[in-house]
This record gives sequence, structure tokens and C-alpha cells, in this order.
Amino acid sequence: MVDGAMRRKGGAVSHLASRLQPVLPVIALALLLTYIGWSQPRALSYFGANLLLGLSLPIVLCTLAQVFVMAVGDLDLSVGSFVSLVACIGATILPQDPFLATAALVCLVAVYALVGALVQFRKVPSIILTLGLSFVWTGLALIILPVPGGKAPEWVSSLVGWRTPIVPMMIWMFIILAAVGHLIIIRSSWGTMVRAAGANPSALERSGWSLVRMKAGVYAAAGVCGIVAGLVLVGNTVAANATVANQYTLLSVAAAVLGGADFSGGRVSPTGAVLGGIIMSIVGSLLIFMNISTDWQVATQGVILIAVLSLQFLLQRLSGTRVSS
Repeated sequence: MVDGAMRRKGGAVSHLASRLQPVLPVIALALLLTYIGWSQPRALSYFGANLLLGLSLPIVLCTLAQVFVMAVGDLDLSVGSFVSLVACIGATILPQDPFLATAALVCLVAVYALVGALVQFRKVPSIILTLGLSFVWTGLALIILPVPGGKAPEWVSSLVGWRTPIVPMMIWMFIILAAVGHLIIIRSSWGTMVRAAGANPSALERSGWSLVRMKAGVYAAAGVCGIVAGLVLVGNTVAANATVANQYTLLSVAAAVLGGADFSGGRVSPTGAVLGGIIMSIVGSLLIFMNISTDWQVATQGVILIAVLSLQFLLQRLSGTRVSS
């Protein structure tokens, strides 16, 4: 009887954990917005929301790029420097020679696809290869833009600064990205194969699918997300520099995990990734509203992230216990 009661209790805990895990990003974002709205009500107005979410979109796009790669069990440590390179191209080459800039961006996506194929074909750990690639992206960015500067094309700035009625454009973009990401990764047959490549690659290969082509396509999709993120970023900041988005790499990993992604692959949530990206982008604003000294903001931000991610891993472990039993 004692063993039966303990199993029932463990099953109840596992069931609760499996229910809480998908909604954890929603709860975290709701708590953040509640505190921000309570401490500074104007922050949730139309104008305040535009300021609050001004730089959220590039981080969300970087997170979606990371989600594509994590779906197949890999990790991209170059996405931040890649976005910086795209921003430099967008602020220097794109205004002067759109054709050359477009060709360069297409080549970057092709290189990303080649990296994905190389990771699978040569069995190179993605962490090592993408870490080395991050230095390549940074070096190219420094060649293109040695010092901060440049200027975003007018059409890019106009698109990024477009004001929609009633609801800020950023919120509409988040909804669209979550819906499109869900359709591609969760609902489409290609997305199902991508997740299968992360969960059980040997079974997928035995069924006749090429893992080399699969990973090439996944990395190419991540490259497209990174290009859009870089163009949106330069549209927001007007100018660029070679390291403007380097911090996005770790933020994208944290946001993806917060959104429900698993490092082992096979389990990702585009909607959760969008919410995680938003959370990561407004944590800094939260600390400002809490009147925390700038000397402590970085440390406090790290503590908050560790706490939230530890809770996510705990919920994953508890819910996984239920599946294994």
C-alpha cells in the first residue's frame, strides 16, 4: 500500500510537471509584465510597449534560428556573430549596392547549409564547428565595418518603424512568427522529420532519409532567420558594429530552453521560443524598473536566468519520469 501511494504521488507530481512545463514561459512573461505594469503603468501603453519591445524582435528571430538547430540535437554558438555580420552588411553594402548585398546574404545562407551538412557528414560536434565559425563571422564583420557606423537603408528603417493601429507592430510580428514557426516545425511533414532527426536519427536514416540533406536544410533555415534578425536589428539601431549582436548567442540558447527546447533534440516549441525571446529581451528593463544599480544588473540578470532555467530543467526531469514509467 505504501509503494502504491508513493507511485500515485509520484505520478501526480509528474503529471503536474508535464502540465506546467508548456505554460512556464507564459507564467514568467505574465509575471514580468505584471510587475512592470504595476511599477510603471505607462510602460504598457502603445508608446511604452514600442520602447519596451523595441529590440525584442531580433532576439526572437535569433531564438527561432537556435530552435531549428536544437531540433536536430545541435547547438549554434555563432548565431550572434552571424547577426552582427548581417547588420554590418545591411548598414554598409545594402544601401550602396543592393544586388551585391543580396548575393552576399544568399552566400551566407549557403555557407550555413554547408556547415550543417559538414556537421553530419564528418561527425564534427556542432559546438566546436560553430564556435570556430563565430570567429570567422566576426572577422568578416570587422573587414566590412572596422569601426561602428554605417547607415540602414531607408526602406528597412521604415519597415521596422512601421506603426500599426491599436496594437504595436512588434506584437503582431510575434504572433505571426509563433504561428509560422508552429506550422513549419510542428505541423508540417518536414518539421516532423526534423524533430525525428533529433529524437532518433538512426531510425530516420534507416527509413531512407538523408541526414546530411536534412541538417543542411535545417541550418539554412536558421541562416534565413539570422539574416532577417540582422536586418531588423540594423533597422532599429540605424547603424551597426562588428559585435552588435554577439550577446544574442547565449540569450538565444537560454530563451530556447526557457521556451521548452531540449538540448538532446527532438523537442522544441516555436511558440515557447517566441515567448522566451521576449522574456530575455525585457529582463533588463525589469531590473531598471526595480531600481537595481547598474553595477548589479548583470549579476541579477544572471541569477534570474539561472533560476528560471533550473525550474525548466526540473520540470523536464519530472515530466520525463512520468513518460519512462
